[in-house]
Amino acid sequence: MKILVTGATGKLGSKVVETLLKSVPASQLAVSVRHPEKAEALRAQGVEVRQGDFDHPESLDKAFAGIDRLLIISADGDNETRIRQHTNAVEAAARAKVGFIAYTSLGNAQESKMFLAPPHQAAEKAILQTGIPYSFLRNNWYLENEGASIQGVLAGAPWVTSAGSGKVGWALQQDYAEAAAAVLTGVGHENTIYELSGKLLTQEELAGALAKVLNKEVSVQQVDDAVYADIMKKAGVPEFLLPMLVEIQKGIREGALEIESNDFEKLLGRPATPVHEALGQLVTQLS
Repeated sequence: MKILVTGATGKLGSKVVETLLKSVPASQLAVSVRHPEKAEALRAQGVEVRQGDFDHPESLDKAFAGIDRLLIISADGDNETRIRQHTNAVEAAARAKVGFIAYTSLGNAQESKMFLAPPHQAAEKAILQTGIPYSFLRNNWYLENEGASIQGVLAGAPWVTSAGSGKVGWALQQDYAEAAAAVLTGVGHENTIYELSGKLLTQEELAGALAKVLNKEVSVQQVDDAVYADIMKKAGVPEFLLPMLVEIQKGIREGALEIESNDFEKLLGRPATPVHEALGQLVTQLS
């Protein structure tokens, strides 16, 4: 059996491969990366490094050849770019006749009104159309996404949000990586959808957990979207990113990530890492 992970030098992809190497011989693993030179450490461990670029389908034909189980990690970029890239990857997987596709999607993807949803909706539909057995790993939200806010608190700033009382199922990328590895190496995951969500928390609850970790008061500043954008701009966030950050806050406020699920337990035999422990890890990394 040959397993391939795309985007394997990225933050999530590297964690998936690292996790797989704990239970799968390196000779059974391959990675598809745009820049193979960035994967030399994996090659040195015996992992097969293949060049593959979602913008160049012909490279994917070679990258996916002879692969039994494939993990497509969703790409970065604007929605139009991501839809094209995800479609290219799925079509190449079909041409290569891979036996199974796992895909890192978004929470409640098909019904989601979040602005990030269209590329995931397109990818899921494209995978279904291939007829290849699949598993959609609908990742709720990475706790690492809050790194800038945590750094702000460490520097003495309040926790700023326009998400109101919206709840999020935050979890560490490592938890999502272990779930993906479990699906790639386990049995019985054909044609499944996993809503991978940690314990649902509001911004206040997350900030409260952070306060306990830091043993200091963390004030929460609830603002409207315009004020939020202005504060982020003054904090040094590039102008082009501001609309995206505001849309994320809006999506959370409207309940797009309020998805209760025990699917982490199904795949890992445990819930997602408790938020206090997870925040403690992040604080250590950021300090």
